[in-house]
Amino acid sequence: MPLNFERVRQHLDQFAFGALFIEELGWSRPPGKSTFRVEVEGAAYEIKAVAQLGGVPVLEILPPDGGIPDADRKRAVHREVSKLHHENLLIFVDAERARSDWYWVRREDGRELPRSHEYLRGQPGDAFFSRIAPLLFEIADFDDNGDVKVLEVAQRLKLGLDVEKVTKKFYTDFERQHLEFLGLITGINDERQRRWYASVLLNRLMFIWFLQRKGFTDNGDLDYLQHKLDASKERGKDLFFRDFLKLLFFEGFAKPVEERSAEARQRLGDIRYLNGGLFLPHAIEQNNPALDVPDRAFENLFALFRSYSWNLNDSPGGKPGRDQPRRPRIHLREVHQPESFWRLLHAPGNHDVSL
Repeated sequence: MPLNFERVRQHLDQFAFGALFIEELGWSRPPGKSTFRVEVEGAAYEIKAVAQLGGVPVLEILPPDGGIPDADRKRAVHREVSKLHHENLLIFVDAERARSDWYWVRREDGRELPRSHEYLRGQPGDAFFSRIAPLLFEIADFDDNGDVKVLEVAQRLKLGLDVEKVTKKFYTDFERQHLEFLGLITGINDERQRRWYASVLLNRLMFIWFLQRKGFTDNGDLDYLQHKLDASKERGKDLFFRDFLKLLFFEGFAKPVEERSAEARQRLGDIRYLNGGLFLPHAIEQNNPALDVPDRAFENLFALFRSYSWNLNDSPGGKPGRDQPRRPRIHLREVHQPESFWRLLHAPGNHDVSL
């Protein structure tokens, strides 16, 4: 079953992390003694195990001064905890239980790469849904003995938490992917129009990426686009754009369910009608019927998107936080894109896209 977002939101808002993992994500209660402490630089950190699975604990940590420690101290606490539990998820909580920091470390080639995700009381929680969803374990995930292998739990933690903040590196990576994507579009002879259409298509895909990461596509499928790309490749090579995305754009989001073709209903799954201009056929699409894009263009783009955390403005009260740029509205509801990403899509040589 998909996550019950309302109950997840309640547990997050109450800082009831044990209930979140045990009642909503299918984890187990920790065995034996659940509390211990570690010392770092002469200071004692009180640690409570709130859940575990496959020998991997979720540990709630109250720092001695009542605040969230800096990066160096978090790293030091993690190293002490790792002597007892090699794989772990640490949740640092302040004394008022108003701020938390979810801390997980990726190990690669002998290096430790910390991933830190802040959650504040009153935060809408949309970003955290995409991070928490991979940590859900259902009956089919357990073996005959009712166990889950530690490697599977570690992989789920990686899938949910191994995301980077949007930085200059993203824009460098995306600019490269944007140029590659542009070069793979066929069926448009005019260079100016091909650039324009690349922006149209990327705007649609980014919007859908937001929707899927909020659980709004096909009964909460948070990796909807990738799953549909995989299914398309099983049917044949380079069919994703022609046989799936066009159905998704022009029937799934653009028409009520009762007006969609039988093929669209079967192939798309449960997709909400949005009634917006973003998913109406564009003049470039109407004037270039041979327009096509191969599968590898989307494979590269989705791999990049998946490496970063792209979510709604998630600060309490809906206001940008210290490290969050103000984000302009691009379409219906409250979906936004970072300003620098928006500027990149509409850089010189690209046309503005009417939304």
